[in-house]
Amino acid sequence: MKVKTILISQPEPKADNSPYTELIEKHNVKIDFIPFIHVDGVESREVRQQKIDLTQFTSIILTSRNAVDHFFRIAEEMRYPIPNTLKYFCQSEAVAFYLQKYVVYRKRKIYVARRTFHDLVEIIKKHETEKFLLPSSDVLKPSISKTLDSLKINWKRGIFYKTVVSDLSHLEDVFYDILVFFSPSGIKSLYENFPKYEQKNTKIAVFGNSTLSAAKEHGLNINIKAPTPQTPSMTKALEDYIKKNS
Repeated sequence: MKVKTILISQPEPKADNSPYTELIEKHNVKIDFIPFIHVDGVESREVRQQKIDLTQFTSIILTSRNAVDHFFRIAEEMRYPIPNTLKYFCQSEAVAFYLQKYVVYRKRKIYVARRTFHDLVEIIKKHETEKFLLPSSDVLKPSISKTLDSLKINWKRGIFYKTVVSDLSHLEDVFYDILVFFSPSGIKSLYENFPKYEQKNTKIAVFGNSTLSAAKEHGLNINIKAPTPQTPSMTKALEDYIKKNS
């Protein structure tokens, strides 16, 4: 089957040099970006009910740009003057770079991991006397909590935002050659919107083992997987599939 249309279940990348742009131009495919989930901020009142006192923490663990946005939003709503001494532990360079939206980078203590939470843990180990706050969504990988607990550090999770299923009713009669998913929440959204969804001739692409497991649990046939040694990115995986079926 020649691939003509692809639906990416995420927001469209803001960068002009997105690899998806190259994919569109190189292989003449139509790619739509429609988020299957979105994020809603938790009110500061709910954060207080979690017994979160921002003044008690000396370090913030930031695993995503959403965590950055909602930490600073809550701080503002709570009228918490963020001290210059606060330390920021960022899971990736992308998160650290995004932090510049709120702080003057060179005047803050910012620690940056390569990409994974495991990389970040290695840095956290060197600062075991800190009091850490982890701003997160209501959905958090159990492995993250287990890992932080195993370090025997002083840390607390705060639910600052929630992952919410988007309304996809406008897609009910729309067909795509490939549906691309990046999280179990995306799979959940598909079936909450369309409980009787049937895959038929649609090909399914998944990123990550947790997304793969969620797709299999719903009986979906997986046609494209990433990351793998041969396809480290979703765009590479899609391109290889398109070439094979062109």
